[in-house]
Amino acid sequence: MVRPGRERLTGVVEVDEVYLGGLRKGRKGRSALGRTLVLVAVEEKTVGIGRIRITAIPDASLASLSRAITAMVEPGSVLRTDQWQGYWGIAKYGYRHRVIKKRSLEPGEDPTPLVHRIASLLKRVFLGTHQGRIHAHQLQGHLDEFVFRFNRRTSRSRGKLFFRLVQNMVAIPR
Repeated sequence: MVRPGRERLTGVVEVDEVYLGGLRKGRKGRSALGRTLVLVAVEEKTVGIGRIRITAIPDASLASLSRAITAMVEPGSVLRTDQWQGYWGIAKYGYRHRVIKKRSLEPGEDPTPLVHRIASLLKRVFLGTHQGRIHAHQLQGHLDEFVFRFNRRTSRSRGKLFFRLVQNMVAIPR
């Protein structure tokens, strides 16, 4: 479902990492075991959400984040992130980095609301369609399907969506 050479996101792009996986006993947060880390990038539009990109990443280090971001976002774009230290050196890759700081410790305050809206939709789709059971080796395929469907949510022609899928099947080697 991923077209080779597809355009990268441009303009103001909100980026944040999100953990996928169920609740498990033990460590919480960034050191949680048995959960998969994915990077979500969302184009901000004047009204609503633009295109998205999602990819699984091994960790939240600058090396992993920069590799994923350069594949998803066009250099010269404005990256809006939270205060995570893994983003601190991203400007050297040609991005304008804007850090959104939490103004207070109020519950519910969110520095990256667009990303978390997408993550919430993604988790709901995984829970509803797959009952929350997705194997790690199949995760990227499911993420790509979600991105394909989301980015074409306003398409007026369902036949064209099917045509694009067949076109990709012919163009992309196994």
